[in-house]
Amino acid sequence: MTKYPDDVLQTIKKHLDGEKKRLFGRINELKTQDPFNDPERAIDNAASDTEANEESNHDRMSALIDELTAQELSVTQALERIKNGMYGFCDNCGEMIDTDRLNALPTAVLCLACEAKKSHRG
Repeated sequence: MTKYPDDVLQTIKKHLDGEKKRLFGRINELKTQDPFNDPERAIDNAASDTEANEESNHDRMSALIDELTAQELSVTQALERIKNGMYGFCDNCGEMIDTDRLNALPTAVLCLACEAKKSHRG
């Protein structure tokens, strides 16, 4: 089986390692900004509009954290594929994923043809 050159994989791995650290830092930052993580919140007698604002901010923070966590999981899985020698191969057809696609989306698991079929199906 043909595989990507080690120097290419090392460059991608370095990028993904940096992205994972960035995502982890951003997730932790958002968690500290979540008003529901404030220990004083449980004992305050906030007005209903303040409470509603805190709930809205909590919902927004939760959605952002969920999205970043999903991205972090994709990065972790890509790093695992590099480690296992499976990086850059389509999960569906097994063919090599075009390097232009991997440059644009280093966590891609499908080649363009399989991604198009998946998108077309729904």
